Amino acid sequence: MKAFDANYKLLEEMYQDEYFPGFLVDKVKAELQKVICLLEAGENNTAAIQEKLDEAVWAINDLQEEFEENGSEIETVARDCIGETVGYILEWFGIPIDIEDAIGQRDW
Repeated sequence: MKAFDANYKLLEEMYQDEYFPGFLVDKVKAELQKVICLLEAGENNTAAIQEKLDEAVWAINDLQEEFEENGSEIETVARDCIGETVGYILEWFGIPIDIEDAIGQRDW
C-alpha cells in the first residue's frame, strides 16, 4: 500500500482564491480524499476506482447550488484545479484512467 504524497496540497489554487469559500473547498477536498483513501488501501481495479471517482464527482456536482448561494461557482479555475488534482492523484498511484474519463460525470 502506498501513501499519498504528503507534500501535495489538494486544491491549492482554489484555497488561495478568495472567490471560493474555504468551507466549500473543504467539501470538494473531502470527496477527493475518499478516492485517495481507496487508493491508499491498495485498490487497483480500475472499475472500482472509476466508481469511486464517479461518486466523488456527483457529490461535487451537488455542491454547485451551495457555491452559488455563497457568491461563487464551480467555473474555469475550479474545473481546472479539480481536474489537475484528480490527474495528480491518478498519476501518483499509477492508475491508468484518462482524466476526462475520471471526471466524466461532471456537470460543471
